[in-house]
Amino acid sequence: MPSWRDTNELPPKALLNALLKASQKGAHIVGLCLGSFVLAAAGLLDGRSGTTHWNKADELASRYPLISVNPDVLYVNDGNITTSAGTAAAIDCCLNIMRLQYGAKIVNDVARRMVVSPHRQGGQAQFIQQPVRDISNVDHFAKVLEWIQQNLDKPHSLDTLAERSLMSRRTFTRRFRQVMGVTVGEWLLSQRLGFAQQLLETTDNSIDLIAEMAGFGSPVTLRQHFNHAFKISPSNYRREFRGT
Repeated sequence: MPSWRDTNELPPKALLNALLKASQKGAHIVGLCLGSFVLAAAGLLDGRSGTTHWNKADELASRYPLISVNPDVLYVNDGNITTSAGTAAAIDCCLNIMRLQYGAKIVNDVARRMVVSPHRQGGQAQFIQQPVRDISNVDHFAKVLEWIQQNLDKPHSLDTLAERSLMSRRTFTRRFRQVMGVTVGEWLLSQRLGFAQQLLETTDNSIDLIAEMAGFGSPVTLRQHFNHAFKISPSNYRREFRGT
């Protein structure tokens, strides 16, 4: 269900009945952005968790009190019902559904064509304080970031990365924050977690080997960071996201 045109307009009965019948037959029903209001009107979100565009989240919660509305996430999966926040989050939501059905390789190919991130966790906040900037015109800096991504298994420190970037430590950390919108440590952890996700989805490598390849050093450290970031263990993540 794409974004609904007017939250004050009740959807037609024929549409609501069609959604109900599809759900009863086991279909996966998705409400993108304000499309969540249509699912709510059909009663499909009663007793479930859901989300919508942050600007309309209070209205959704007030009008449909049986829904547990979470205004601070990109998308919510609850059984065979999925709801998302605004336009960009709707893309993330659809890619995640595709990821569940077909695995990481297909999603990565699609995301590359669309020039978007292949995966953002649903629990990620709708608000991003500073967007990631285009670094294509910062040739040397971009090459350093590419090198790091290709060498995640190596230990990295601010001093060694600053030296490779031909900058002082202070200049490098300030420049990195300006360009990427996060600290070096936050970005490096996100890259390692993303690589670990990819390996879990596309290989049969052991958790120990994946921890080493992604630069975590030990499976214990990998599990700690993975559980904290995704609220799921690496082993359970592999079972859930290998595709069907």
